[in-house]
Amino acid sequence: MILHQALAQCGTLVVEGPDGIGRSGLITELARHGFMIRRSSGHLHHVDPTQPYRELLAAPGRLAIDGSLIHELVYGPLRRGRSRVTWIQALDFAEAVAERDGALVHVTGETDDTEAVRAFERALNTLAQHVPVVTVDAAELGHPVRAPALPVSQLGGYTQALTIG
Repeated sequence: MILHQALAQCGTLVVEGPDGIGRSGLITELARHGFMIRRSSGHLHHVDPTQPYRELLAAPGRLAIDGSLIHELVYGPLRRGRSRVTWIQALDFAEAVAERDGALVHVTGETDDTEAVRAFERALNTLAQHVPVVTVDAAELGHPVRAPALPVSQLGGYTQALTIG
């Protein structure tokens, strides 16, 4: 599945990728396509780390979640030596996303954190057995909106729309 298919076919998209990779452009685009954007509030629950995500997945309508249990599955071991999320919990989460006609969106791109990149690849390859995974390069997500290049003297009378490029 590729991104435009996921936009058309999925009711739920969970956006994942290493910190600093540039997920915000994709999140903005998902909002433009009618997805309600949600993030888990605060830290994971100490007894049941899946609770906030079950609550998010219970919301009606098209839903995009920025980051999830997979983030803890990757960064827990890298930062604290262990994850507070078990593989069973991560697989249950993946299946809950799939049951909601969803997919995980793996954002890739330039980052210095090669350990996290490899860990996300391993985790999402494993979870792909339970839920569709769409891989998107952050560099291909779009360009910032900017005005056309014109001499300053012409800007005052310029009335055309801004371009993306």
